[in-house]
Amino acid sequence: MRIWLATTMLWAPALACAQTTALSQDEGARSGQGDVAVTIYNNDLALIQDTRQLALPRGRSRQDFADVSAAIRPETVTLKTTGASIVEQNFDYDLLSPQKLMDKAVGQTVTLVRTNPATGAETREEARVLANNGGTIVQIGSRIEVLDRSAGRVIFPTLPPNLRARPTLSVTLDSDAAGTRPATLSYLSRGLGWKADYVALFDEKAGKLDVQGWITLNNTSGTTFTAAKTLLVAGSVGSAEDDNGPRYSARPTTPRGNQPGTETANREQLGDFYLYPLAERTTIANAQTKQVSFLDVAGSPAAKAYFYRNPWLATQSEARSVDTVLTFSSSRDGGLGDALPAGIVRVYMRDARGAPQFIGESAIPHTPMGSRLALKTGEAFDVKMLPVVEKRERISADRWRTTMRYTLTNARATEAVVDVAQDGLDTWWHDTRVVTESQPSERVTADEAVWHVRVPANGTASVTATFDTRY
Repeated sequence: MRIWLATTMLWAPALACAQTTALSQDEGARSGQGDVAVTIYNNDLALIQDTRQLALPRGRSRQDFADVSAAIRPETVTLKTTGASIVEQNFDYDLLSPQKLMDKAVGQTVTLVRTNPATGAETREEARVLANNGGTIVQIGSRIEVLDRSAGRVIFPTLPPNLRARPTLSVTLDSDAAGTRPATLSYLSRGLGWKADYVALFDEKAGKLDVQGWITLNNTSGTTFTAAKTLLVAGSVGSAEDDNGPRYSARPTTPRGNQPGTETANREQLGDFYLYPLAERTTIANAQTKQVSFLDVAGSPAAKAYFYRNPWLATQSEARSVDTVLTFSSSRDGGLGDALPAGIVRVYMRDARGAPQFIGESAIPHTPMGSRLALKTGEAFDVKMLPVVEKRERISADRWRTTMRYTLTNARATEAVVDVAQDGLDTWWHDTRVVTESQPSERVTADEAVWHVRVPANGTASVTATFDTRY
């Protein structure tokens, strides 16, 4: 039997061909999967459960499970069926391709078919493949050639063992009796993930927010899962592969106003995770991104705010824009009314002509229902802040006194209220004091004080404060 591979090897100097008729039916395009259920987690991980009907003889037999994920974690495979036990399993991930076919042919004899471009006549000659490293080197009789794109096609005598058209798991079973029975193959796989994406339309005058939430599925596993029951798990499940030691949190860069909620969402839970099942079976094609709607809320209360966080001892020579912040809630009453999986919130506003225009985006973590959210959407064009260290003096061996001035300007035709946060006050010692200040501050943490500054329309405002610190 001789095999033709009807694929042009554009990546290599040689062209390869083989007979498609020689490929068995289980190596063809038809999926070998059965009833598939896919549970997808946020951290590039999925649980595949595939129930197939197996026709088993009595005693030992090898069963090939084609169309498993190419990113399967073989050590996680389990197979459940009645009256049979697993003796051995092998995952064949060496997939059929022109490159692999030529690699396996090194040391073997193939047939080169060349066509005369003038007459169209074909000539054939036997060649021994010597190497296939960045190019194919063959020996034809007593001469050595490097194949190029004019070489025509290559005929291989047979398909090498363990070279599969699709990822295949081979399982040797020992069956008590002959017969057909269901078998459920379960395994974990990389290459499948999901995230949430949100489209928010903000009406500043009305103080309302319309939000659509989309589940975005991504499949880079190398395998298509056809008509799969799909369940999405929102939360970070533990994985030994992801354990890279302790994690340290950086100083916060998000605006003030984020607060986790305490309401339980009306969704199915699995342990400490929320489940988002897709309403219908869906085909998750390889190398595909798919979106499914899961949230649609209109008229939720929302507001705009301004925020500026100043690092300790930070002084500027020029004013800088403050952050523009969108605030809203995920609560049942007066909010979006759902737990929000981690994702990107993209915010739009309508212009004077009524057309929605993009004004910024921000990431949110997994957010319980009842939370308050404050998302930075951009930096204000007309509202600026100039922080200056006006005076700094040492008052003892381990104490310093620092005077700061924060000057805000507002070129808008309406008043702006800016939350000015002074960060880095007391990281370790917890004995920093605000000695004097031109308006009362809110000490939100030992490390941060906040002033709520009203800046008049087309005007300025300033705040001064003196701190007694160890540094």
